[in-house]
Amino acid sequence: MLAALGERPGKSLPTAFQDWANTKAAYRFFANENVSEDKILAGHFAASALRVQATDGPILVLQDTTEFSFKRAEPEKIGFTKTSCGRKTKEGRHHQHTICGMLMHASLAVTPEGLPLGLTAAKFWSRETFKGTKALARKINPTRVPIERKESMRWLDNLRLSTELIGAPERCVHIGDRESDIYELFCLAQQLGTNFLVRSCVDRLAEDGNTTVAQVMAGVEPGGTHLVRFRDAAGQPQEARLAVRFATMTVCPPIGKQKRYEHQQLQIIHAAEVDPPDHREPLLWKLITNLKVTSFEQAAHKLEWYARRWSIETFFKTLKTGCRIEDIRLTTADRLANCIALACITAWRISWMTWLRRAAPASEPAAIFTDTEIMLLDRTAPEPRSGQTRDLDFYIVAVARLGGYLARKHDAPPGTIILWRGYSRLADLVIGFEAAAKPEKNTCG
Repeated sequence: MLAALGERPGKSLPTAFQDWANTKAAYRFFANENVSEDKILAGHFAASALRVQATDGPILVLQDTTEFSFKRAEPEKIGFTKTSCGRKTKEGRHHQHTICGMLMHASLAVTPEGLPLGLTAAKFWSRETFKGTKALARKINPTRVPIERKESMRWLDNLRLSTELIGAPERCVHIGDRESDIYELFCLAQQLGTNFLVRSCVDRLAEDGNTTVAQVMAGVEPGGTHLVRFRDAAGQPQEARLAVRFATMTVCPPIGKQKRYEHQQLQIIHAAEVDPPDHREPLLWKLITNLKVTSFEQAAHKLEWYARRWSIETFFKTLKTGCRIEDIRLTTADRLANCIALACITAWRISWMTWLRRAAPASEPAAIFTDTEIMLLDRTAPEPRSGQTRDLDFYIVAVARLGGYLARKHDAPPGTIILWRGYSRLADLVIGFEAAAKPEKNTCG
Protein backbone atom coordinates (compact mmCIF):
# COMPACT_ATOMS: atom_id res chain seq x y z
CA MET A 1 0.00 0.00 0.00
CA LEU A 2 2.81 2.38 0.85
CA ALA A 3 4.51 1.67 -2.48
CA ALA A 4 1.25 2.26 -4.37
CA LEU A 5 0.64 5.61 -2.66
CA GLY A 6 4.27 6.63 -3.20
CA GLU A 7 4.22 5.81 -6.90
CA ARG A 8 1.10 7.91 -7.54
CA PRO A 9 1.23 10.79 -5.06
CA GLY A 10 -1.69 13.16 -5.08
CA LYS A 11 -3.98 10.71 -6.86
CA SER A 12 -7.25 9.28 -5.55
CA LEU A 13 -7.16 5.92 -3.78
CA PRO A 14 -8.75 4.04 -6.73
CA THR A 15 -6.12 5.55 -9.06
CA ALA A 16 -3.31 4.64 -6.67
CA PHE A 17 -4.43 1.02 -6.20
CA GLN A 18 -5.46 0.47 -9.86
CA ASP A 19 -8.27 -2.09 -9.45
CA TRP A 20 -11.30 -2.77 -7.30
CA ALA A 21 -9.76 -5.66 -5.35
CA ASN A 22 -6.76 -3.64 -4.18
CA THR A 23 -8.88 -0.54 -3.54
CA LYS A 24 -11.39 -2.50 -1.47
CA ALA A 25 -8.54 -4.07 0.50
CA ALA A 26 -7.20 -0.57 1.24
CA TYR A 27 -10.62 0.62 2.41
CA ARG A 28 -10.89 -2.39 4.72
CA PHE A 29 -7.39 -1.74 6.07
CA PHE A 30 -8.16 1.91 6.90
CA ALA A 31 -11.47 0.91 8.53
CA ASN A 32 -10.00 -1.95 10.59
CA GLU A 33 -10.38 -1.27 14.33
CA ASN A 34 -7.09 -3.06 15.01
CA VAL A 35 -5.22 -0.58 12.79
CA SER A 36 -4.12 2.79 14.19
CA GLU A 37 -1.78 5.55 13.14
CA ASP A 38 0.62 4.62 15.97
CA LYS A 39 0.95 1.05 14.67
CA ILE A 40 1.37 2.23 11.09
CA LEU A 41 4.15 4.66 12.05
CA ALA A 42 5.86 2.38 14.58
CA GLY A 43 8.33 1.02 12.03
CA HIS A 44 9.10 4.51 10.74
CA PHE A 45 9.70 5.78 14.29
CA ALA A 46 12.13 2.91 14.92
CA ALA A 47 13.97 3.66 11.66
CA SER A 48 14.16 7.35 12.64
CA ALA A 49 15.84 6.35 15.90
CA LEU A 50 18.40 4.27 13.99
CA ARG A 51 19.16 7.18 11.66
CA VAL A 52 19.67 9.43 14.69
CA GLN A 53 22.07 6.89 16.22
CA ALA A 54 24.07 6.88 12.98
CA THR A 55 24.76 10.63 13.33
CA ASP A 56 26.87 12.65 15.73
CA GLY A 57 26.16 15.89 17.52
CA PRO A 58 22.88 17.56 18.44
CA ILE A 59 19.53 16.60 16.91
CA LEU A 60 16.91 19.29 16.31
CA VAL A 61 13.42 17.95 17.06
CA LEU A 62 10.96 20.28 15.34
CA GLN A 63 7.38 20.39 16.64
CA ASP A 64 4.34 21.95 15.02
CA THR A 65 0.62 21.49 14.36
CA THR A 66 -1.24 21.49 11.05
CA GLU A 67 -4.91 21.26 10.09
CA PHE A 68 -6.63 19.19 7.42
CA SER A 69 -9.98 20.52 6.19
CA PHE A 70 -12.61 18.43 4.42
CA LYS A 71 -16.02 18.93 2.82
CA ARG A 72 -18.49 16.27 3.95
CA ALA A 73 -22.25 15.82 3.96
CA GLU A 74 -21.92 14.42 7.51
CA PRO A 75 -19.11 16.45 9.09
CA GLU A 76 -19.80 15.09 12.57
CA LYS A 77 -18.19 11.78 11.51
CA ILE A 78 -14.83 13.56 11.27
CA GLY A 79 -15.11 16.45 13.73
CA PHE A 80 -14.34 20.13 13.69
CA THR A 81 -11.16 22.21 13.84
CA LYS A 82 -12.30 25.84 14.21
CA THR A 83 -14.92 28.43 13.31
CA SER A 84 -14.54 30.73 10.32
CA CYS A 85 -16.22 33.94 9.16
CA GLY A 86 -17.97 33.73 5.79
CA ARG A 87 -19.69 36.37 3.71
CA LYS A 88 -21.75 39.14 5.30
CA THR A 89 -25.45 38.73 5.94
CA LYS A 90 -28.06 41.33 5.04
CA GLU A 91 -27.66 42.78 8.53
CA GLY A 92 -23.96 43.40 7.86
CA ARG A 93 -22.65 40.66 10.14
CA HIS A 94 -20.30 37.92 9.06
CA HIS A 95 -21.85 34.47 8.85
CA GLN A 96 -19.89 32.10 11.09
CA HIS A 97 -19.57 28.41 10.31
CA THR A 98 -17.55 25.50 11.65
CA ILE A 99 -14.85 23.85 9.55
CA CYS A 100 -14.88 20.08 9.28
CA GLY A 101 -11.47 18.50 9.69
CA MET A 102 -8.79 17.10 11.95
CA LEU A 103 -5.45 18.18 13.35
CA MET A 104 -2.02 16.62 13.41
CA HIS A 105 0.83 17.46 15.78
CA ALA A 106 4.16 16.04 14.63
CA SER A 107 7.80 16.01 15.69
CA LEU A 108 10.44 15.83 12.96
CA ALA A 109 14.09 15.08 13.73
CA VAL A 110 16.63 16.92 11.57
CA THR A 111 20.36 17.49 11.73
CA PRO A 112 21.68 21.04 12.31
CA GLU A 113 22.46 21.09 8.56
CA GLY A 114 18.78 20.44 7.78
CA LEU A 115 18.75 16.74 6.76
CA PRO A 116 15.40 15.23 7.92
CA LEU A 117 15.96 11.93 9.74
CA GLY A 118 12.28 11.06 10.18
CA LEU A 119 9.29 11.56 12.43
CA THR A 120 9.72 10.80 16.12
CA ALA A 121 6.13 11.36 17.30
CA ALA A 122 2.73 12.18 15.81
CA LYS A 123 -0.71 12.77 17.26
CA PHE A 124 -4.03 13.05 15.41
CA TRP A 125 -7.27 14.36 16.84
CA SER A 126 -10.50 16.18 16.03
CA ARG A 127 -13.13 17.93 18.11
CA GLU A 128 -16.69 16.66 18.47
CA THR A 129 -17.83 20.24 18.95
CA PHE A 130 -16.03 23.53 18.62
CA LYS A 131 -16.00 25.91 21.58
CA GLY A 132 -14.63 29.41 21.20
CA THR A 133 -11.49 29.78 23.26
CA LYS A 134 -11.95 33.55 23.52
CA ALA A 135 -15.33 33.11 25.16
CA LEU A 136 -13.87 30.54 27.54
CA ALA A 137 -10.97 32.85 28.43
CA ARG A 138 -13.44 35.51 29.58
CA LYS A 139 -14.73 33.11 32.24
CA ILE A 140 -11.57 31.25 33.29
CA ASN A 141 -7.98 32.44 33.58
CA PRO A 142 -6.16 30.08 31.14
CA THR A 143 -3.02 30.06 33.31
CA ARG A 144 -4.99 28.47 36.15
CA VAL A 145 -6.28 25.56 34.05
CA PRO A 146 -4.12 22.42 34.52
CA ILE A 147 -2.08 21.60 31.42
CA GLU A 148 -3.55 18.08 31.39
CA ARG A 149 -6.96 19.58 30.50
CA LYS A 150 -5.64 21.60 27.56
CA GLU A 151 -4.84 20.66 23.97
CA SER A 152 -1.42 22.21 24.68
CA MET A 153 -0.58 18.93 26.41
CA ARG A 154 0.36 17.62 22.95
CA TRP A 155 3.61 19.62 23.11
CA LEU A 156 4.62 17.85 26.32
CA ASP A 157 3.54 14.43 25.04
CA ASN A 158 5.62 14.76 21.86
CA LEU A 159 8.62 16.03 23.81
CA ARG A 160 8.49 13.02 26.11
CA LEU A 161 7.89 10.47 23.33
CA SER A 162 10.62 11.88 21.09
CA THR A 163 13.15 11.99 23.92
CA GLU A 164 12.41 8.38 24.89
CA LEU A 165 12.59 7.21 21.27
CA ILE A 166 15.95 8.82 20.57
CA GLY A 167 17.37 7.58 23.87
CA ALA A 168 19.88 10.41 24.26
CA PRO A 169 18.09 13.36 25.91
CA GLU A 170 21.25 15.45 26.08
CA ARG A 171 21.48 15.44 22.26
CA CYS A 172 17.90 16.58 21.66
CA VAL A 173 16.97 20.23 21.10
CA HIS A 174 13.18 20.55 20.95
CA ILE A 175 12.23 23.55 18.81
CA GLY A 176 8.77 25.13 18.60
CA ASP A 177 7.01 28.32 17.62
CA ARG A 178 5.17 30.73 19.94
CA GLU A 179 2.46 28.16 20.69
CA SER A 180 5.06 26.04 22.49
CA ASP A 181 5.89 28.80 25.00
CA ILE A 182 4.56 26.71 27.91
CA TYR A 183 6.14 26.80 31.37
CA GLU A 184 5.24 23.14 31.96
CA LEU A 185 7.32 22.29 28.86
CA PHE A 186 10.34 24.02 30.41
CA CYS A 187 9.90 21.99 33.60
CA LEU A 188 9.46 18.69 31.74
CA ALA A 189 12.63 19.31 29.72
CA GLN A 190 14.54 19.88 32.96
CA GLN A 191 13.06 16.70 34.44
CA LEU A 192 14.06 14.60 31.40
CA GLY A 193 17.50 16.21 31.08
CA THR A 194 16.85 17.43 27.55
CA ASN A 195 16.98 20.83 25.81
CA PHE A 196 14.47 23.22 24.27
CA LEU A 197 14.53 26.34 22.08
CA VAL A 198 11.17 28.02 21.63
CA ARG A 199 9.90 31.35 20.44
CA SER A 200 8.37 33.33 23.26
CA CYS A 201 4.90 34.88 23.13
CA VAL A 202 4.49 35.69 26.83
CA ASP A 203 6.29 38.45 28.71
CA ARG A 204 6.97 36.33 31.77
CA LEU A 205 7.84 37.45 35.26
CA ALA A 206 11.58 37.45 35.85
CA GLU A 207 14.21 37.63 38.59
CA ASP A 208 12.43 38.31 41.93
CA GLY A 209 8.99 38.53 40.30
CA ASN A 210 8.84 42.34 40.37
CA THR A 211 10.01 42.73 36.79
CA THR A 212 9.49 41.01 33.44
CA VAL A 213 11.71 39.49 30.78
CA ALA A 214 11.05 42.42 28.41
CA GLN A 215 12.02 44.97 31.06
CA VAL A 216 15.28 43.18 31.78
CA MET A 217 16.12 42.80 28.08
CA ALA A 218 15.43 46.50 27.46
CA GLY A 219 18.56 47.28 29.46
CA VAL A 220 20.79 44.82 27.58
CA GLU A 221 22.99 46.19 24.81
CA PRO A 222 23.19 44.27 21.48
CA GLY A 223 26.17 41.94 21.27
CA GLY A 224 26.38 42.21 17.46
CA THR A 225 24.39 41.80 14.27
CA HIS A 226 23.53 38.59 12.47
CA LEU A 227 22.49 38.22 8.82
CA VAL A 228 19.65 35.84 7.94
CA ARG A 229 18.40 34.93 4.46
CA PHE A 230 14.86 33.80 3.80
CA ARG A 231 12.02 33.93 1.29
CA ASP A 232 8.96 36.09 1.75
CA ALA A 233 5.31 35.07 1.21
CA ALA A 234 5.74 35.57 -2.55
CA GLY A 235 8.80 33.30 -2.67
CA GLN A 236 11.24 36.15 -3.28
CA PRO A 237 14.68 35.98 -1.60
CA GLN A 238 15.12 38.40 1.29
CA GLU A 239 17.89 39.40 3.66
CA ALA A 240 17.59 40.81 7.16
CA ARG A 241 20.27 42.06 9.53
CA LEU A 242 19.31 41.39 13.14
CA ALA A 243 20.63 43.14 16.23
CA VAL A 244 21.11 40.35 18.77
CA ARG A 245 20.75 40.77 22.53
CA PHE A 246 21.07 37.90 25.01
CA ALA A 247 21.01 37.44 28.76
CA THR A 248 20.68 34.80 31.46
CA MET A 249 17.96 35.37 34.06
CA THR A 250 15.59 33.68 36.46
CA VAL A 251 12.19 33.06 34.87
CA CYS A 252 9.18 32.71 37.18
CA PRO A 253 6.16 30.44 36.62
CA PRO A 254 2.71 32.00 36.07
CA ILE A 255 1.16 33.46 39.20
CA GLY A 256 -1.51 30.78 39.37
CA LYS A 257 1.08 27.98 39.24
CA GLN A 258 3.91 29.29 41.42
CA LYS A 259 3.14 26.80 44.18
CA ARG A 260 3.41 23.90 41.74
CA TYR A 261 6.51 24.80 39.70
CA GLU A 262 9.95 26.12 40.60
CA HIS A 263 11.74 29.12 39.15
CA GLN A 264 14.17 28.33 36.32
CA GLN A 265 17.46 29.81 35.19
CA LEU A 266 17.04 30.28 31.43
CA GLN A 267 18.68 32.12 28.54
CA ILE A 268 16.82 34.80 26.60
CA ILE A 269 17.69 35.86 23.03
CA HIS A 270 16.07 38.86 21.33
CA ALA A 271 16.86 39.51 17.65
CA ALA A 272 15.32 42.63 16.04
CA GLU A 273 15.80 43.65 12.40
CA VAL A 274 17.90 46.75 11.76
CA ASP A 275 16.55 49.20 9.13
CA PRO A 276 13.72 46.98 7.84
CA PRO A 277 12.27 47.71 4.37
CA ASP A 278 8.85 49.27 3.95
CA HIS A 279 7.29 46.45 1.92
CA ARG A 280 7.19 43.87 4.75
CA GLU A 281 6.98 43.56 8.50
CA PRO A 282 10.32 43.70 10.37
CA LEU A 283 11.67 40.47 11.80
CA LEU A 284 11.55 40.14 15.58
CA TRP A 285 12.50 36.86 17.23
CA LYS A 286 12.24 36.43 21.00
CA LEU A 287 13.67 33.06 21.96
CA ILE A 288 13.91 31.29 25.29
CA THR A 289 16.13 28.25 25.90
CA ASN A 290 17.92 26.20 28.53
CA LEU A 291 20.97 25.83 26.26
CA LYS A 292 24.17 27.62 27.16
CA VAL A 293 24.34 31.14 25.69
CA THR A 294 27.26 33.19 27.01
CA SER A 295 28.57 34.81 23.82
CA PHE A 296 27.29 36.44 20.66
CA GLU A 297 28.49 33.48 18.59
CA GLN A 298 26.44 31.06 20.68
CA ALA A 299 23.37 33.33 20.40
CA ALA A 300 23.75 33.55 16.59
CA HIS A 301 24.13 29.76 16.49
CA LYS A 302 20.78 29.33 18.27
CA LEU A 303 19.14 31.70 15.77
CA GLU A 304 20.36 29.45 12.94
CA TRP A 305 18.93 26.42 14.74
CA TYR A 306 15.57 28.11 15.18
CA ALA A 307 15.52 28.98 11.47
CA ARG A 308 15.51 25.21 10.78
CA ARG A 309 11.98 25.12 12.17
CA TRP A 310 10.71 25.89 8.67
CA SER A 311 11.69 22.35 7.66
CA ILE A 312 8.55 20.99 9.31
CA GLU A 313 6.47 23.60 7.48
CA THR A 314 7.95 22.26 4.23
CA PHE A 315 7.09 18.73 5.35
CA PHE A 316 3.45 19.75 5.97
CA LYS A 317 3.33 21.49 2.59
CA THR A 318 4.60 18.33 0.89
CA LEU A 319 2.01 16.27 2.78
CA LYS A 320 -0.88 18.52 1.77
CA THR A 321 0.12 19.64 -1.73
CA GLY A 322 1.84 16.44 -2.84
CA CYS A 323 -0.41 13.84 -1.21
CA ARG A 324 -3.51 16.03 -1.55
CA ILE A 325 -4.77 14.59 1.71
CA GLU A 326 -7.70 17.01 1.82
CA ASP A 327 -9.07 15.48 -1.41
CA ILE A 328 -9.32 11.96 0.05
CA ARG A 329 -12.95 10.83 0.37
CA LEU A 330 -12.69 8.60 3.47
CA THR A 331 -15.61 9.31 5.77
CA THR A 332 -14.39 9.05 9.38
CA ALA A 333 -11.58 10.56 11.41
CA ASP A 334 -9.99 7.19 12.26
CA ARG A 335 -9.78 6.14 8.60
CA LEU A 336 -8.34 9.50 7.58
CA ALA A 337 -5.74 9.32 10.36
CA ASN A 338 -4.59 5.90 9.13
CA CYS A 339 -4.31 7.15 5.56
CA ILE A 340 -2.45 10.31 6.61
CA ALA A 341 -0.02 8.19 8.63
CA LEU A 342 0.90 6.23 5.49
CA ALA A 343 1.26 9.45 3.50
CA CYS A 344 3.59 10.89 6.19
CA ILE A 345 6.21 8.26 5.35
CA THR A 346 6.09 9.11 1.65
CA ALA A 347 6.23 12.86 2.36
CA TRP A 348 9.26 12.35 4.61
CA ARG A 349 11.05 10.36 1.90
CA ILE A 350 10.66 13.19 -0.60
CA SER A 351 11.93 15.71 1.98
CA TRP A 352 14.86 13.43 2.74
CA MET A 353 15.77 13.14 -0.96
CA THR A 354 15.63 16.92 -1.35
CA TRP A 355 17.98 17.63 1.54
CA LEU A 356 20.28 14.64 0.95
CA ARG A 357 21.07 16.05 -2.48
CA ARG A 358 22.10 19.36 -0.85
CA ALA A 359 23.97 17.79 2.08
CA ALA A 360 25.81 14.97 0.26
CA PRO A 361 25.56 15.51 -3.53
CA ALA A 362 28.50 13.20 -4.27
CA SER A 363 26.91 10.15 -2.60
CA GLU A 364 26.21 6.93 -4.44
CA PRO A 365 22.81 6.97 -6.23
CA ALA A 366 22.13 3.42 -5.00
CA ALA A 367 21.32 5.00 -1.60
CA ILE A 368 17.97 6.10 -3.10
CA PHE A 369 17.39 4.55 -6.53
CA THR A 370 17.07 0.96 -7.73
CA ASP A 371 19.11 -0.39 -10.65
CA THR A 372 16.05 -0.13 -12.93
CA GLU A 373 15.43 3.50 -11.93
CA ILE A 374 19.09 4.39 -12.52
CA MET A 375 19.01 2.76 -15.96
CA LEU A 376 15.85 4.64 -16.97
CA LEU A 377 17.21 7.95 -15.70
CA ASP A 378 20.39 7.36 -17.71
CA ARG A 379 18.23 7.03 -20.82
CA THR A 380 15.99 10.04 -20.16
CA ALA A 381 18.49 12.54 -18.72
CA PRO A 382 20.75 14.71 -20.92
CA GLU A 383 24.37 13.67 -21.20
CA PRO A 384 26.53 14.91 -18.30
CA ARG A 385 28.54 18.04 -18.84
CA SER A 386 32.30 17.82 -19.14
CA GLY A 387 33.71 16.76 -15.77
CA GLN A 388 30.29 15.97 -14.28
CA THR A 389 29.95 12.57 -12.63
CA ARG A 390 26.84 10.40 -12.40
CA ASP A 391 26.49 10.82 -8.65
CA LEU A 392 23.45 11.35 -6.44
CA ASP A 393 23.18 14.99 -7.49
CA PHE A 394 23.02 14.03 -11.18
CA TYR A 395 20.20 11.51 -10.69
CA ILE A 396 18.08 13.67 -8.37
CA VAL A 397 18.28 16.52 -10.88
CA ALA A 398 17.24 13.99 -13.55
CA VAL A 399 14.16 13.15 -11.46
CA ALA A 400 13.45 16.86 -11.00
CA ARG A 401 13.58 17.33 -14.79
CA LEU A 402 10.79 14.77 -15.12
CA GLY A 403 8.78 17.00 -12.77
CA GLY A 404 9.34 20.16 -14.82
CA TYR A 405 12.64 21.43 -13.39
CA LEU A 406 14.62 23.34 -16.04
CA ALA A 407 18.04 23.03 -14.36
CA ARG A 408 19.24 26.39 -15.63
CA LYS A 409 22.49 27.77 -14.30
CA HIS A 410 20.92 30.25 -11.88
CA ASP A 411 17.84 28.19 -10.89
CA ALA A 412 17.34 27.42 -7.21
CA PRO A 413 17.78 23.76 -6.19
CA PRO A 414 14.67 21.64 -6.89
CA GLY A 415 12.15 21.58 -4.07
CA THR A 416 9.96 18.85 -2.66
CA ILE A 417 6.96 19.41 -4.96
CA ILE A 418 9.05 19.28 -8.15
CA LEU A 419 10.76 16.10 -6.96
CA TRP A 420 7.37 14.64 -6.03
CA ARG A 421 6.07 15.14 -9.57
CA GLY A 422 9.26 13.75 -11.09
CA TYR A 423 9.26 10.69 -8.86
CA SER A 424 5.65 9.96 -9.85
CA ARG A 425 6.61 10.03 -13.54
CA LEU A 426 9.64 7.83 -12.84
CA ALA A 427 7.34 5.26 -11.23
CA ASP A 428 5.24 5.19 -14.42
CA LEU A 429 8.40 4.66 -16.49
CA VAL A 430 9.37 1.72 -14.28
CA ILE A 431 5.92 0.14 -14.68
CA GLY A 432 6.11 0.53 -18.47
CA PHE A 433 9.62 -0.92 -18.63
CA GLU A 434 8.72 -3.93 -16.50
CA ALA A 435 5.58 -4.55 -18.56
CA ALA A 436 7.56 -4.40 -21.82
CA ALA A 437 10.16 -6.80 -20.44
CA LYS A 438 7.61 -9.53 -19.75
CA PRO A 439 7.49 -12.26 -22.43
CA GLU A 440 4.41 -12.14 -24.64
CA LYS A 441 1.78 -14.80 -23.98
CA ASN A 442 1.29 -17.43 -26.68
CA THR A 443 -2.13 -16.66 -28.16
CA CYS A 444 -2.09 -19.39 -30.82
CA GLY A 445 -5.05 -21.80 -30.65
